Amino acid sequence: MQVQQERRTLELDSNELAGILYGDLNKNLLVLENGAGVKIHIRGASLTVAGARHDVALAVNLLEQLYELIRTGYPVFSSDVAFGLKILQANAKARLDKIFLDKVYVTTRNRVISPKTPNQKIYIDAIRDNDIVFGIGPAGTGKTYLAVAMAVSALVEERVRSIILTRPAVEAGEKLGFLPGDLAQKVDPFLRPLNDALIDMLGPDKASDLVERSVIEIAPLAFMRGRTLSNAFIILDEAQNTTREQMKMFLTRIGFDSRAVVTGDTTQVDLPVHQRSGLIQAESLLQNIPGIGFCRFTKADVVRHPLVQKIIHAYEMHQAGNDTVV
Repeated sequence: MQVQQERRTLELDSNELAGILYGDLNKNLLVLENGAGVKIHIRGASLTVAGARHDVALAVNLLEQLYELIRTGYPVFSSDVAFGLKILQANAKARLDKIFLDKVYVTTRNRVISPKTPNQKIYIDAIRDNDIVFGIGPAGTGKTYLAVAMAVSALVEERVRSIILTRPAVEAGEKLGFLPGDLAQKVDPFLRPLNDALIDMLGPDKASDLVERSVIEIAPLAFMRGRTLSNAFIILDEAQNTTREQMKMFLTRIGFDSRAVVTGDTTQVDLPVHQRSGLIQAESLLQNIPGIGFCRFTKADVVRHPLVQKIIHAYEMHQAGNDTVV
């Protein structure tokens, strides 16, 4: 059956805004061509999209929505084109402005942090509406980064007095005793991803100053025992590597006027085989408690390099094949 071809022309009303839509050296259009399987020809503020009818409709829908975003002052980058394309491929009626314009935080480099997928939007709304939120899903879905952005926003707007970032010091079966240095030096590699996110949002000087003044605390989970964490935004990262006892300990530390976000990937548990993940247990125990929200991400929410999504899919297919072996 022959696929019906189509050509559609868009006449944009501003050369300046059209240039933003096209991207540097037309990079945005190249991403769209590769992703949607169309050919785009431009002449000033006019562009023609050619290809299969369905693909052309998808590309034109995306271009029109991105152009309207640019009108609002939103700076469209090639990553936005890729994210927007994935969203519209899943739901042609989706409104990108409802997702992309939900501003979470603006970094020191004037980069807007906002959700890039429908599930990220659900996640952000869940954090706003609940005292405790669990973000569960594969690497690269923005679980931790968006949680840190929400925490920084709450601190800047004085809705909390402090930020506490923590994670269990367990990685890929390695033991702290094999690492060089004192305790602080041993746990630093485990906490580095949280510190990197802070630096990206606040800049190195501001982040360092807030850490030195204990306004922001980055510490191993074991340091939380015996404390009551009030008027704080608390993030527990890599929670799949908590034991059941550690998870209960963490959740019962939360005091008044605090919010907590727990992130993890239940497919990457590094605990000894005889220990059940505290995150997996919490997911089954706490589902129906008001004030506790759960948001589940899939490989469709991966916002890293496009290859990451393909890698996750390959491992899922491999695991599914192994599960069928008797």
